[in-house]
Amino acid sequence: MTSAEAGTLRRLAPPARRFLAHRKGVLVRLALWSLAESGQAFLVGHAVARSVDEGFLAGDPRRGLLWLGIALVAVLSGARVVRGVFAQLAGVTEPLRDGLVRRAVDRSMARAAQGGPGGTDRAAVSRLTNQVEIARDSFAGLVLTLRSFVFTAAGALLGLLSLHPALLVVVLPPLAAGLALFLVTLRPMAAAQRRALAADEALGDHAARARAALRDLAACGTGPGTERSGADLVADAAAAARTLAGWAAVRTAALGVAGHLPVLALLVAVEWLRGHGVSVGALLGAFTYLVQSLLPALHTLMTALGAAGSRLLVVLDRILGAEPEPEPESDPRLGSGLESEPGSRPSTASAPGAAAFAVHTAAAPAVELRAVTLSYGVRAEPVLDALDLCVAPGEHLAVVGPSGIGKSTLTRLVAGTLAPSRGEVRVAGRPVTGRPAAELAALRVLVPQDAYVFSGTVGDNLAYLRTDTSRAELDAAVGAFGLGPLVERLGGLDATVRPAELSPGERQLVALVRAYLSPAPLLLLDEATCHLDPASEARAEEALAGRAGSLVVVAHRLSSAVRADRTLVLDGVRAQCGTHAELLGRSPLYRDLTGHWNS
Repeated sequence: MTSAEAGTLRRLAPPARRFLAHRKGVLVRLALWSLAESGQAFLVGHAVARSVDEGFLAGDPRRGLLWLGIALVAVLSGARVVRGVFAQLAGVTEPLRDGLVRRAVDRSMARAAQGGPGGTDRAAVSRLTNQVEIARDSFAGLVLTLRSFVFTAAGALLGLLSLHPALLVVVLPPLAAGLALFLVTLRPMAAAQRRALAADEALGDHAARARAALRDLAACGTGPGTERSGADLVADAAAAARTLAGWAAVRTAALGVAGHLPVLALLVAVEWLRGHGVSVGALLGAFTYLVQSLLPALHTLMTALGAAGSRLLVVLDRILGAEPEPEPESDPRLGSGLESEPGSRPSTASAPGAAAFAVHTAAAPAVELRAVTLSYGVRAEPVLDALDLCVAPGEHLAVVGPSGIGKSTLTRLVAGTLAPSRGEVRVAGRPVTGRPAAELAALRVLVPQDAYVFSGTVGDNLAYLRTDTSRAELDAAVGAFGLGPLVERLGGLDATVRPAELSPGERQLVALVRAYLSPAPLLLLDEATCHLDPASEARAEEALAGRAGSLVVVAHRLSSAVRADRTLVLDGVRAQCGTHAELLGRSPLYRDLTGHWNS
Protein backbone atom coordinates (compact mmCIF):
# COMPACT_ATOMS: atom_id res chain seq x y z
CA MET A 1 0.00 0.00 0.00
CA THR A 2 1.34 3.45 -0.95
CA SER A 3 1.71 6.27 1.57
CA ALA A 4 -1.13 8.12 -0.17
CA GLU A 5 -3.44 5.13 0.21
CA ALA A 6 -2.39 4.67 3.83
CA GLY A 7 -3.11 8.33 4.45
CA THR A 8 -6.50 7.96 2.82
CA LEU A 9 -7.35 5.03 5.07
CA ARG A 10 -6.23 6.94 8.17
CA ARG A 11 -8.32 9.93 7.15
CA LEU A 12 -11.41 7.84 6.41
CA ALA A 13 -11.18 5.61 9.48
CA PRO A 14 -12.64 8.07 12.07
CA PRO A 15 -15.77 8.99 10.06
CA ALA A 16 -16.26 5.31 9.18
CA ARG A 17 -16.15 4.34 12.85
CA ARG A 18 -18.61 7.10 13.75
CA PHE A 19 -20.94 6.04 10.95
CA LEU A 20 -20.96 2.39 12.06
CA ALA A 21 -21.20 3.27 15.77
CA HIS A 22 -24.60 4.89 15.15
CA ARG A 23 -25.93 1.72 13.51
CA LYS A 24 -25.08 -0.99 16.03
CA GLY A 25 -28.59 -2.41 15.99
CA VAL A 26 -28.55 -2.92 12.23
CA LEU A 27 -25.08 -4.50 12.39
CA VAL A 28 -26.15 -6.92 15.15
CA ARG A 29 -29.19 -8.06 13.16
CA LEU A 30 -27.00 -8.42 10.08
CA ALA A 31 -24.56 -10.59 12.04
CA LEU A 32 -27.37 -12.84 13.30
CA TRP A 33 -28.58 -13.48 9.77
CA SER A 34 -24.98 -14.18 8.77
CA LEU A 35 -24.64 -16.77 11.53
CA ALA A 36 -27.57 -18.55 9.96
CA GLU A 37 -25.69 -18.52 6.66
CA SER A 38 -22.63 -20.01 8.39
CA GLY A 39 -24.76 -22.82 9.82
CA GLN A 40 -26.26 -23.42 6.39
CA ALA A 41 -22.78 -23.82 4.84
CA PHE A 42 -21.75 -26.24 7.58
CA LEU A 43 -24.87 -28.39 7.27
CA VAL A 44 -24.76 -28.85 3.48
CA GLY A 45 -21.30 -30.46 3.30
CA HIS A 46 -21.68 -32.35 6.57
CA ALA A 47 -25.02 -33.81 5.49
CA VAL A 48 -23.58 -35.00 2.16
CA ALA A 49 -20.69 -36.75 3.93
CA ARG A 50 -23.01 -38.48 6.45
CA SER A 51 -25.48 -39.52 3.77
CA VAL A 52 -22.69 -41.41 1.95
CA ASP A 53 -20.79 -42.88 4.91
CA GLU A 54 -23.70 -43.63 7.25
CA GLY A 55 -26.39 -44.13 4.63
CA PHE A 56 -25.72 -45.38 1.12
CA LEU A 57 -22.30 -47.05 1.68
CA ALA A 58 -23.51 -48.53 4.99
CA GLY A 59 -26.52 -50.11 3.25
CA ASP A 60 -29.06 -47.78 4.83
CA PRO A 61 -30.68 -45.77 2.00
CA ARG A 62 -33.28 -44.26 4.31
CA ARG A 63 -30.61 -42.73 6.50
CA GLY A 64 -28.81 -41.49 3.40
CA LEU A 65 -31.96 -39.85 2.06
CA LEU A 66 -32.64 -38.31 5.47
CA TRP A 67 -29.24 -36.63 5.47
CA LEU A 68 -29.79 -35.46 1.90
CA GLY A 69 -33.15 -34.04 2.99
CA ILE A 70 -31.36 -32.09 5.71
CA ALA A 71 -28.96 -30.74 3.09
CA LEU A 72 -31.92 -29.78 0.88
CA VAL A 73 -33.61 -27.89 3.73
CA ALA A 74 -30.36 -26.07 4.43
CA VAL A 75 -30.08 -25.04 0.76
CA LEU A 76 -33.70 -23.86 0.58
CA SER A 77 -33.34 -21.85 3.77
CA GLY A 78 -30.74 -19.76 1.97
CA ALA A 79 -33.50 -17.76 0.30
CA ARG A 80 -34.87 -16.69 3.68
CA VAL A 81 -31.37 -15.81 4.86
CA VAL A 82 -30.69 -13.66 1.78
CA ARG A 83 -34.01 -11.85 2.25
CA GLY A 84 -33.15 -11.06 5.85
CA VAL A 85 -29.66 -9.85 4.91
CA PHE A 86 -30.92 -7.45 2.23
CA ALA A 87 -33.59 -6.10 4.58
CA GLN A 88 -30.88 -5.08 7.05
CA LEU A 89 -28.45 -3.91 4.36
CA ALA A 90 -30.68 -0.97 3.37
CA GLY A 91 -30.34 0.34 6.92
CA VAL A 92 -26.62 0.84 6.30
CA THR A 93 -26.29 1.80 2.63
CA GLU A 94 -29.07 4.39 2.29
CA PRO A 95 -27.86 6.54 5.24
CA LEU A 96 -24.38 6.39 3.70
CA ARG A 97 -25.69 7.67 0.38
CA ASP A 98 -27.66 10.49 2.05
CA GLY A 99 -24.60 11.54 4.05
CA LEU A 100 -22.37 11.59 0.98
CA VAL A 101 -24.87 13.69 -0.97
CA ARG A 102 -25.03 16.22 1.89
CA ARG A 103 -21.23 16.29 2.05
CA ALA A 104 -20.87 16.84 -1.71
CA VAL A 105 -23.46 19.64 -1.70
CA ASP A 106 -21.95 21.35 1.36
CA ARG A 107 -18.50 21.16 -0.19
CA SER A 108 -19.66 22.69 -3.46
CA MET A 109 -21.59 25.45 -1.67
CA ALA A 110 -18.54 26.24 0.47
CA ARG A 111 -16.41 26.63 -2.64
CA ALA A 112 -19.02 28.86 -4.28
CA ALA A 113 -19.14 31.02 -1.14
CA GLN A 114 -15.35 31.38 -1.13
CA GLY A 115 -15.40 32.69 -4.71
CA GLY A 116 -12.01 33.63 -6.10
CA PRO A 117 -10.39 32.71 -9.41
CA GLY A 118 -11.13 29.06 -9.05
CA GLY A 119 -14.74 29.52 -9.98
CA THR A 120 -17.44 27.02 -9.15
CA ASP A 121 -16.86 23.39 -8.25
CA ARG A 122 -17.69 21.73 -11.58
CA ALA A 123 -16.53 18.34 -10.30
CA ALA A 124 -19.54 18.38 -7.94
CA VAL A 125 -21.71 17.21 -10.84
CA SER A 126 -19.62 14.04 -11.14
CA ARG A 127 -19.76 13.51 -7.37
CA LEU A 128 -23.54 13.82 -7.14
CA THR A 129 -24.51 11.93 -10.29
CA ASN A 130 -21.78 9.32 -10.49
CA GLN A 131 -19.46 9.03 -7.52
CA VAL A 132 -22.13 8.89 -4.80
CA GLU A 133 -23.85 6.03 -6.62
CA ILE A 134 -20.49 4.27 -7.01
CA ALA A 135 -19.89 4.66 -3.27
CA ARG A 136 -23.31 3.29 -2.32
CA ASP A 137 -23.16 0.32 -4.68
CA SER A 138 -19.54 -0.44 -3.78
CA PHE A 139 -20.23 -0.24 -0.05
CA ALA A 140 -23.27 -2.50 -0.36
CA GLY A 141 -21.25 -5.01 -2.37
CA LEU A 142 -18.42 -4.99 0.17
CA VAL A 143 -20.76 -5.48 3.12
CA LEU A 144 -22.50 -8.38 1.38
CA THR A 145 -19.37 -10.14 0.21
CA LEU A 146 -17.20 -9.61 3.29
CA ARG A 147 -19.99 -10.80 5.56
CA SER A 148 -20.75 -13.77 3.31
CA PHE A 149 -17.11 -14.79 2.99
CA VAL A 150 -16.34 -14.57 6.70
CA PHE A 151 -19.34 -16.58 7.86
CA THR A 152 -19.49 -18.97 4.91
CA ALA A 153 -15.74 -19.66 5.10
CA ALA A 154 -16.00 -20.20 8.84
CA GLY A 155 -18.79 -22.73 8.36
CA ALA A 156 -17.02 -24.51 5.47
CA LEU A 157 -13.60 -24.69 7.17
CA LEU A 158 -15.21 -25.90 10.39
CA GLY A 159 -16.99 -28.55 8.35
CA LEU A 160 -13.72 -29.68 6.67
CA LEU A 161 -12.07 -29.90 10.07
CA SER A 162 -14.97 -31.93 11.43
CA LEU A 163 -14.70 -34.37 8.51
CA HIS A 164 -10.92 -34.83 8.75
CA PRO A 165 -7.99 -32.43 9.54
CA ALA A 166 -6.02 -33.77 6.57
CA LEU A 167 -8.51 -32.11 4.24
CA LEU A 168 -7.37 -28.69 5.44
CA VAL A 169 -3.74 -29.60 4.69
CA VAL A 170 -4.64 -30.15 1.04
CA VAL A 171 -7.15 -27.32 0.51
CA LEU A 172 -5.67 -24.36 2.38
CA PRO A 173 -2.31 -23.90 0.52
CA PRO A 174 -3.78 -23.35 -2.98
CA LEU A 175 -6.53 -21.17 -1.53
CA ALA A 176 -3.93 -19.01 0.22
CA ALA A 177 -1.76 -18.87 -2.92
CA GLY A 178 -4.64 -17.69 -5.09
CA LEU A 179 -5.67 -15.08 -2.53
CA ALA A 180 -2.08 -13.79 -2.24
CA LEU A 181 -1.79 -13.51 -6.02
CA PHE A 182 -4.99 -11.52 -6.04
CA LEU A 183 -3.86 -9.16 -3.27
CA VAL A 184 -0.87 -8.17 -5.41
CA THR A 185 -3.29 -6.54 -7.89
CA LEU A 186 -5.13 -4.40 -5.34
CA ARG A 187 -2.72 -1.46 -5.25
CA PRO A 188 -2.32 -0.98 -9.03
CA MET A 189 -6.07 -1.57 -9.40
CA ALA A 190 -6.78 1.28 -6.97
CA ALA A 191 -4.30 3.54 -8.78
CA ALA A 192 -5.93 2.75 -12.14
CA GLN A 193 -9.37 3.46 -10.67
CA ARG A 194 -8.12 6.79 -9.33
CA ARG A 195 -6.76 7.76 -12.74
CA ALA A 196 -10.03 6.74 -14.40
CA LEU A 197 -12.07 8.92 -12.02
CA ALA A 198 -9.67 11.85 -12.49
CA ALA A 199 -9.97 11.50 -16.27
CA ASP A 200 -13.77 11.43 -15.96
CA GLU A 201 -13.76 14.62 -13.88
CA ALA A 202 -11.33 16.36 -16.24
CA LEU A 203 -13.51 15.52 -19.24
CA GLY A 204 -16.64 16.77 -17.49
CA ASP A 205 -14.88 19.97 -16.42
CA HIS A 206 -13.65 20.57 -19.98
CA ALA A 207 -17.17 20.11 -21.35
CA ALA A 208 -18.59 22.57 -18.81
CA ARG A 209 -15.96 25.20 -19.60
CA ALA A 210 -16.37 24.79 -23.35
CA ARG A 211 -20.14 25.10 -23.09
CA ALA A 212 -19.80 28.31 -21.06
CA ALA A 213 -17.31 29.79 -23.55
CA LEU A 214 -19.08 28.95 -26.82
CA ARG A 215 -19.52 32.59 -27.73
CA ASP A 216 -15.84 33.41 -27.26
CA LEU A 217 -14.73 30.22 -28.96
CA ALA A 218 -16.68 31.20 -32.06
CA ALA A 219 -15.55 34.83 -31.92
CA CYS A 220 -11.83 34.08 -31.59
CA GLY A 221 -11.59 30.94 -33.69
CA THR A 222 -10.41 28.78 -30.79
CA GLY A 223 -13.00 26.07 -31.49
CA PRO A 224 -10.55 23.70 -33.26
CA GLY A 225 -8.09 23.94 -30.37
CA THR A 226 -10.85 23.23 -27.88
CA GLU A 227 -11.97 20.29 -29.98
CA ARG A 228 -8.44 18.88 -29.96
CA SER A 229 -8.24 19.40 -26.22
CA GLY A 230 -11.49 17.48 -25.77
CA ALA A 231 -10.22 14.69 -28.02
CA ASP A 232 -7.07 14.46 -25.89
CA LEU A 233 -9.15 14.19 -22.73
CA VAL A 234 -11.34 11.50 -24.30
CA ALA A 235 -8.17 9.62 -25.27
CA ASP A 236 -6.85 9.95 -21.71
CA ALA A 237 -10.12 8.60 -20.31
CA ALA A 238 -10.03 5.69 -22.78
CA ALA A 239 -6.41 4.91 -21.86
CA ALA A 240 -7.31 4.92 -18.16
CA ALA A 241 -10.23 2.58 -18.86
CA ARG A 242 -7.95 0.22 -20.80
CA THR A 243 -5.45 0.16 -17.94
CA LEU A 244 -8.24 -0.60 -15.52
CA ALA A 245 -9.46 -3.41 -17.78
CA GLY A 246 -5.94 -4.84 -17.94
CA TRP A 247 -5.69 -5.14 -14.18
CA ALA A 248 -9.18 -6.61 -14.13
CA ALA A 249 -7.88 -9.34 -16.44
CA VAL A 250 -5.03 -10.06 -14.01
CA ARG A 251 -7.55 -10.23 -11.21
CA THR A 252 -9.58 -12.73 -13.23
CA ALA A 253 -6.48 -14.89 -13.61
CA ALA A 254 -6.00 -14.82 -9.83
CA LEU A 255 -9.61 -15.88 -9.41
CA GLY A 256 -8.94 -18.84 -11.67
CA VAL A 257 -6.00 -19.91 -9.54
CA ALA A 258 -7.95 -19.65 -6.30
CA GLY A 259 -11.09 -21.18 -7.75
CA HIS A 260 -9.65 -24.26 -9.52
CA LEU A 261 -6.39 -25.27 -7.81
CA PRO A 262 -8.06 -26.36 -4.54
CA VAL A 263 -10.37 -28.75 -6.41
CA LEU A 264 -7.48 -30.04 -8.52
CA ALA A 265 -5.32 -30.49 -5.42
CA LEU A 266 -8.08 -32.45 -3.72
CA LEU A 267 -8.41 -34.75 -6.73
CA VAL A 268 -4.66 -35.33 -6.92
CA ALA A 269 -4.46 -36.05 -3.18
CA VAL A 270 -7.33 -38.58 -3.06
CA GLU A 271 -5.01 -41.57 -2.73
CA TRP A 272 -2.96 -39.86 -0.01
CA LEU A 273 -6.09 -38.83 1.86
CA ARG A 274 -7.54 -42.32 1.69
CA GLY A 275 -4.31 -43.60 3.14
CA HIS A 276 -4.72 -41.27 6.09
CA GLY A 277 -8.21 -42.49 6.92
CA VAL A 278 -10.37 -40.03 5.00
CA SER A 279 -13.63 -41.75 4.06
CA VAL A 280 -15.40 -41.55 0.70
CA GLY A 281 -18.20 -39.56 2.27
CA ALA A 282 -15.70 -37.12 3.78
CA LEU A 283 -14.14 -36.63 0.30
CA LEU A 284 -17.56 -35.91 -1.23
CA GLY A 285 -18.36 -33.58 1.66
CA ALA A 286 -15.07 -31.77 1.08
CA PHE A 287 -15.86 -31.32 -2.61
CA THR A 288 -19.29 -30.00 -1.60
CA TYR A 289 -17.75 -27.47 0.77
CA LEU A 290 -15.39 -26.28 -1.96
CA VAL A 291 -17.80 -26.13 -4.89
CA GLN A 292 -20.95 -25.01 -3.09
CA SER A 293 -19.65 -22.73 -0.34
CA LEU A 294 -15.97 -21.85 0.01
CA LEU A 295 -14.92 -21.19 -3.59
CA PRO A 296 -18.03 -19.16 -4.56
CA ALA A 297 -17.61 -17.02 -1.45
CA LEU A 298 -13.92 -16.51 -2.22
CA HIS A 299 -14.70 -15.65 -5.83
CA THR A 300 -17.26 -13.05 -4.74
CA LEU A 301 -14.91 -11.59 -2.15
CA MET A 302 -12.04 -11.19 -4.59
CA THR A 303 -14.34 -9.60 -7.17
CA ALA A 304 -15.64 -7.11 -4.62
CA LEU A 305 -12.21 -6.20 -3.25
CA GLY A 306 -10.72 -5.87 -6.71
CA ALA A 307 -13.44 -3.62 -8.09
CA ALA A 308 -15.80 -2.28 -5.44
CA GLY A 309 -13.11 -1.91 -2.78
CA SER A 310 -10.75 0.21 -4.87
CA ARG A 311 -13.61 2.31 -6.24
CA LEU A 312 -14.99 2.93 -2.77
CA LEU A 313 -11.62 4.01 -1.38
CA VAL A 314 -11.00 6.48 -4.20
CA VAL A 315 -14.52 7.91 -4.25
CA LEU A 316 -14.75 8.37 -0.48
CA ASP A 317 -11.39 10.12 -0.53
CA ARG A 318 -12.72 12.58 -3.12
CA ILE A 319 -16.06 13.21 -1.43
CA LEU A 320 -14.95 13.19 2.23
CA GLY A 321 -11.67 15.10 1.77
CA ALA A 322 -11.07 17.41 4.69
CA GLU A 323 -10.66 20.49 2.46
CA PRO A 324 -11.88 21.16 -1.06
CA GLU A 325 -9.05 20.63 -3.50
CA PRO A 326 -8.08 23.63 -5.63
CA GLU A 327 -10.18 24.04 -8.74
CA PRO A 328 -8.23 22.89 -11.81
CA GLU A 329 -6.77 25.78 -13.65
CA SER A 330 -8.43 26.91 -16.81
CA ASP A 331 -7.63 24.86 -19.87
CA PRO A 332 -5.37 27.10 -21.95
CA ARG A 333 -7.04 25.88 -25.12
CA LEU A 334 -10.56 26.93 -24.17
CA GLY A 335 -10.27 30.63 -24.87
CA SER A 336 -11.18 31.69 -21.33
CA GLY A 337 -10.22 35.12 -20.16
CA LEU A 338 -11.04 36.76 -23.49
CA GLU A 339 -11.67 40.45 -23.89
CA SER A 340 -15.41 40.15 -23.20
CA GLU A 341 -15.77 36.93 -21.20
CA PRO A 342 -18.32 37.32 -18.39
CA GLY A 343 -16.96 36.52 -14.97
CA SER A 344 -13.31 37.03 -15.92
CA ARG A 345 -13.19 40.79 -16.36
CA PRO A 346 -11.46 43.01 -13.81
CA SER A 347 -14.25 44.97 -12.17
CA THR A 348 -12.17 47.98 -11.12
CA ALA A 349 -8.88 49.62 -11.95
CA SER A 350 -7.20 47.34 -9.45
CA ALA A 351 -8.51 43.95 -10.55
CA PRO A 352 -7.92 40.88 -8.33
CA GLY A 353 -4.25 40.03 -8.50
CA ALA A 354 -3.28 43.05 -10.57
CA ALA A 355 -1.45 44.82 -7.77
CA ALA A 356 0.60 41.71 -6.99
CA PHE A 357 1.59 41.42 -10.62
CA ALA A 358 2.53 45.08 -10.82
CA VAL A 359 4.76 44.86 -7.77
CA HIS A 360 6.45 41.69 -8.89
CA THR A 361 6.96 42.59 -12.52
CA ALA A 362 7.79 46.30 -12.51
CA ALA A 363 10.94 45.72 -14.60
CA ALA A 364 9.86 42.55 -16.42
CA PRO A 365 9.24 42.50 -20.19
CA ALA A 366 5.65 43.08 -21.17
CA VAL A 367 5.77 39.93 -23.34
CA GLU A 368 8.47 37.29 -23.48
CA LEU A 369 8.52 34.12 -25.61
CA ARG A 370 11.28 31.61 -24.94
CA ALA A 371 11.86 29.05 -27.73
CA VAL A 372 8.12 28.72 -28.29
CA THR A 373 7.02 25.98 -30.70
CA LEU A 374 3.45 25.14 -31.60
CA SER A 375 2.29 22.22 -33.74
CA TYR A 376 -1.32 21.11 -34.28
CA GLY A 377 -0.47 17.42 -34.09
CA VAL A 378 2.52 15.19 -33.44
CA ARG A 379 3.54 14.90 -37.09
CA ALA A 380 2.34 18.31 -38.26
CA GLU A 381 4.74 21.01 -39.34
CA PRO A 382 5.11 23.62 -36.58
CA VAL A 383 3.17 26.85 -37.03
CA LEU A 384 5.75 28.59 -34.85
CA ASP A 385 9.18 27.02 -34.43
CA ALA A 386 11.50 27.95 -31.52
CA LEU A 387 10.34 31.58 -31.56
CA ASP A 388 12.05 34.02 -29.20
CA LEU A 389 10.48 37.42 -28.64
CA CYS A 390 10.73 40.20 -26.07
CA VAL A 391 8.37 43.19 -25.94
CA ALA A 392 9.42 45.97 -23.59
CA PRO A 393 6.93 47.69 -21.27
CA GLY A 394 5.19 50.47 -23.14
CA GLU A 395 6.34 49.22 -26.56
CA HIS A 396 4.11 49.15 -29.65
CA LEU A 397 4.74 45.99 -31.72
CA ALA A 398 3.14 45.12 -35.05
CA VAL A 399 2.98 41.53 -36.37
CA VAL A 400 2.88 40.99 -40.14
CA GLY A 401 3.12 38.08 -42.52
CA PRO A 402 1.15 36.13 -45.13
CA SER A 403 -2.30 34.80 -44.31
CA GLY A 404 -2.19 31.56 -42.31
CA ILE A 405 1.43 32.04 -41.21
CA GLY A 406 0.61 32.03 -37.48
CA LYS A 407 -0.12 35.65 -36.52
CA SER A 408 -3.41 34.88 -34.74
CA THR A 409 -1.81 31.82 -33.18
CA LEU A 410 0.86 34.08 -31.71
CA THR A 411 -1.72 36.38 -30.10
CA ARG A 412 -3.58 33.42 -28.62
CA LEU A 413 -0.34 32.10 -27.14
CA VAL A 414 0.42 35.48 -25.57
CA ALA A 415 -3.18 35.77 -24.33
CA GLY A 416 -2.90 32.38 -22.62
CA THR A 417 -5.81 30.86 -24.57
CA LEU A 418 -3.51 28.43 -26.38
CA ALA A 419 -0.74 26.33 -24.88
CA PRO A 420 2.59 25.97 -26.72
CA SER A 421 3.88 22.53 -27.65
CA ARG A 422 7.27 23.53 -26.27
CA GLY A 423 8.75 26.63 -24.71
CA GLU A 424 7.36 29.26 -22.36
CA VAL A 425 5.20 32.36 -22.74
CA ARG A 426 5.37 35.09 -20.10
CA VAL A 427 3.37 38.28 -19.71
CA ALA A 428 4.66 40.83 -17.18
CA GLY A 429 7.16 38.23 -15.99
CA ARG A 430 4.59 35.52 -15.25
CA PRO A 431 3.86 32.34 -17.26
CA VAL A 432 0.39 32.56 -18.81
CA THR A 433 -0.18 28.94 -19.80
CA GLY A 434 -2.79 27.40 -17.50
CA ARG A 435 -3.29 30.57 -15.47
CA PRO A 436 -6.87 31.20 -14.19
CA ALA A 437 -9.04 33.46 -16.31
CA ALA A 438 -9.33 36.24 -13.71
CA GLU A 439 -5.55 36.56 -13.48
CA LEU A 440 -5.20 36.61 -17.27
CA ALA A 441 -7.87 39.30 -17.54
CA ALA A 442 -5.86 41.46 -15.13
CA LEU A 443 -2.79 41.14 -17.37
CA ARG A 444 -4.03 41.52 -20.93
CA VAL A 445 -6.98 42.27 -23.17
CA LEU A 446 -7.46 40.41 -26.44
CA VAL A 447 -9.63 42.06 -29.09
CA PRO A 448 -10.47 39.62 -31.90
CA GLN A 449 -11.45 40.37 -35.47
CA ASP A 450 -15.16 39.76 -34.77
CA ALA A 451 -15.77 42.18 -31.91
CA TYR A 452 -18.41 41.38 -29.30
CA VAL A 453 -21.09 43.88 -28.31
CA PHE A 454 -23.85 42.87 -25.91
CA SER A 455 -27.39 44.12 -25.41
CA GLY A 456 -27.04 46.84 -22.80
CA THR A 457 -26.34 50.53 -22.57
CA VAL A 458 -23.57 52.17 -24.56
CA GLY A 459 -21.79 53.07 -21.33
CA ASP A 460 -22.00 49.51 -20.00
CA ASN A 461 -20.45 48.19 -23.21
CA LEU A 462 -17.59 50.70 -23.11
CA ALA A 463 -16.88 50.27 -19.36
CA TYR A 464 -17.35 46.51 -19.31
CA LEU A 465 -13.72 45.82 -18.36
CA ARG A 466 -13.53 48.66 -15.83
CA THR A 467 -16.82 49.32 -14.09
CA ASP A 468 -15.59 52.31 -12.04
CA THR A 469 -14.91 54.41 -15.16
CA SER A 470 -16.16 57.97 -14.68
CA ARG A 471 -18.38 59.80 -17.15
CA ALA A 472 -15.52 62.18 -17.94
CA GLU A 473 -13.23 59.27 -18.82
CA LEU A 474 -15.93 57.79 -21.03
CA ASP A 475 -16.42 61.08 -22.84
CA ALA A 476 -12.66 61.47 -23.35
CA ALA A 477 -12.32 57.95 -24.76
CA VAL A 478 -15.29 58.47 -27.09
CA GLY A 479 -13.65 61.64 -28.38
CA ALA A 480 -10.22 60.00 -28.79
CA PHE A 481 -11.64 57.29 -31.04
CA GLY A 482 -14.05 59.51 -32.95
CA LEU A 483 -17.00 57.56 -31.59
CA GLY A 484 -19.07 60.70 -30.84
CA PRO A 485 -21.35 60.52 -33.90
CA LEU A 486 -22.21 56.88 -33.20
CA VAL A 487 -22.96 57.53 -29.51
CA GLU A 488 -25.10 60.53 -30.46
CA ARG A 489 -26.98 58.50 -33.08
CA LEU A 490 -27.67 55.74 -30.54
CA GLY A 491 -29.06 58.27 -28.03
CA GLY A 492 -26.14 58.84 -25.66
CA LEU A 493 -24.15 56.72 -23.23
CA ASP A 494 -27.31 55.66 -21.37
CA ALA A 495 -29.08 54.47 -24.51
CA THR A 496 -29.55 50.77 -25.19
CA VAL A 497 -27.40 49.13 -27.83
CA ARG A 498 -28.89 46.66 -30.29
CA PRO A 499 -25.84 44.77 -31.61
CA ALA A 500 -27.57 43.69 -34.82
CA GLU A 501 -28.06 47.34 -35.78
CA LEU A 502 -24.32 48.13 -35.64
CA SER A 503 -21.98 47.62 -38.56
CA PRO A 504 -18.86 45.43 -38.10
CA GLY A 505 -16.70 48.57 -38.01
CA GLU A 506 -18.89 50.20 -35.34
CA ARG A 507 -18.73 47.06 -33.21
CA GLN A 508 -14.94 47.10 -33.54
CA LEU A 509 -14.77 50.72 -32.39
CA VAL A 510 -16.87 49.89 -29.33
CA ALA A 511 -14.57 46.97 -28.50
CA LEU A 512 -11.45 49.11 -29.01
CA VAL A 513 -12.72 51.80 -26.63
CA ARG A 514 -13.54 49.05 -24.13
CA ALA A 515 -9.96 47.76 -24.38
CA TYR A 516 -8.60 51.30 -24.12
CA LEU A 517 -10.38 51.81 -20.79
CA SER A 518 -9.27 48.45 -19.40
CA PRO A 519 -6.70 48.49 -16.54
CA ALA A 520 -4.78 45.61 -18.15
CA PRO A 521 -1.18 46.61 -19.03
CA LEU A 522 -1.14 44.70 -22.36
CA LEU A 523 -3.48 45.06 -25.35
CA LEU A 524 -3.56 42.42 -28.09
CA LEU A 525 -5.34 43.35 -31.34
CA ASP A 526 -5.89 40.41 -33.67
CA GLU A 527 -6.85 42.26 -36.88
CA ALA A 528 -9.27 44.16 -34.66
CA THR A 529 -9.31 47.13 -37.08
CA CYS A 530 -9.95 45.20 -40.30
CA HIS A 531 -13.45 46.69 -40.72
CA LEU A 532 -12.28 50.30 -40.20
CA ASP A 533 -11.27 52.69 -42.91
CA PRO A 534 -7.55 53.69 -42.92
CA ALA A 535 -8.18 57.01 -41.20
CA SER A 536 -10.25 55.46 -38.39
CA GLU A 537 -7.67 52.69 -38.02
CA ALA A 538 -4.81 55.20 -37.69
CA ARG A 539 -6.77 57.24 -35.15
CA ALA A 540 -7.60 54.15 -33.06
CA GLU A 541 -4.04 52.81 -33.09
CA GLU A 542 -2.60 56.20 -32.14
CA ALA A 543 -5.01 56.41 -29.19
CA LEU A 544 -4.15 52.88 -28.08
CA ALA A 545 -0.41 53.48 -28.49
CA GLY A 546 -0.68 56.59 -26.30
CA ARG A 547 -2.30 54.60 -23.53
CA ALA A 548 -0.11 53.49 -20.61
CA GLY A 549 0.99 49.92 -21.29
CA SER A 550 2.11 47.81 -24.25
CA LEU A 551 0.36 47.22 -27.55
CA VAL A 552 0.70 44.20 -29.88
CA VAL A 553 -1.17 44.55 -33.18
CA VAL A 554 -1.65 41.88 -35.83
CA ALA A 555 -1.56 44.29 -38.74
CA HIS A 556 -4.35 44.37 -41.28
CA ARG A 557 -2.54 47.08 -43.26
CA LEU A 558 1.20 47.76 -43.50
CA SER A 559 0.54 51.26 -42.22
CA SER A 560 0.20 49.67 -38.78
CA ALA A 561 3.77 48.42 -39.07
CA VAL A 562 5.02 51.89 -40.02
CA ARG A 563 3.36 53.40 -36.95
CA ALA A 564 4.74 50.72 -34.57
CA ASP A 565 7.97 50.96 -32.59
CA ARG A 566 9.04 47.59 -33.99
CA THR A 567 7.56 45.00 -36.34
CA LEU A 568 7.71 41.20 -36.15
CA VAL A 569 7.75 39.52 -39.56
CA LEU A 570 6.60 35.87 -39.68
CA ASP A 571 7.58 34.11 -42.90
CA GLY A 572 7.23 30.42 -41.98
CA VAL A 573 11.01 29.84 -41.96
CA ARG A 574 12.31 32.30 -39.43
CA ALA A 575 10.97 35.36 -37.67
CA GLN A 576 12.64 38.76 -37.90
CA CYS A 577 11.98 41.72 -35.66
CA GLY A 578 13.09 45.33 -36.05
CA THR A 579 12.06 48.82 -36.98
CA HIS A 580 10.48 49.63 -40.33
CA ALA A 581 13.80 50.85 -41.70
CA GLU A 582 15.77 47.86 -40.40
CA LEU A 583 13.35 45.34 -41.88
CA LEU A 584 13.40 47.03 -45.26
CA GLY A 585 17.11 46.36 -45.31
CA ARG A 586 17.20 42.75 -44.18
CA SER A 587 13.78 41.11 -44.80
CA PRO A 588 12.87 40.29 -48.43
CA LEU A 589 9.35 39.35 -47.35
CA TYR A 590 8.85 42.68 -45.61
CA ARG A 591 10.12 44.52 -48.68
CA ASP A 592 7.68 42.56 -50.83
CA LEU A 593 4.77 43.29 -48.48
CA THR A 594 5.70 46.97 -48.34
CA GLY A 595 6.02 47.11 -52.13
CA HIS A 596 2.59 45.62 -52.65
CA TRP A 597 1.17 48.03 -50.08
CA ASN A 598 2.78 51.08 -51.72
CA SER A 599 1.63 50.04 -55.18
